[in-house]
Amino acid sequence: MKFLLDMPVSPSLLNVLQANGHEGVHAHQIGKDQAPDVELLSLARREDRVVITADLDFPRLLALSLAEGPGVILFRGGNYSDSEMCDLLERVLSEISSEILESSICVVDKNRIRFTRLPIDRNP
Repeated sequence: MKFLLDMPVSPSLLNVLQANGHEGVHAHQIGKDQAPDVELLSLARREDRVVITADLDFPRLLALSLAEGPGVILFRGGNYSDSEMCDLLERVLSEISSEILESSICVVDKNRIRFTRLPIDRNP
């Protein structure tokens, strides 16, 4: 699986991805550190990448557009050290299937992991 790391998350997450057999790129590495969120979503969609972020705009944009992807892993619940974020990502990768990650918004905090399948139905 391939991932795109947004600016609010540590580049050290790339090591976790690689150790688990995944490919990742940080927005800074590809000159997208100032890119708008919609541009990063478009890039992730084109390249079949799951976005890893701490930015609430990504789920909002996906919900408003009724998009089916890309998947998003969203870190919530405060500031995390690099070590905490790496541990949480390790947990996500071990507990949530690739199929779900690629087609869901996966919200991660210190106590739990939950996900919502895409597209988000605004008329439940």
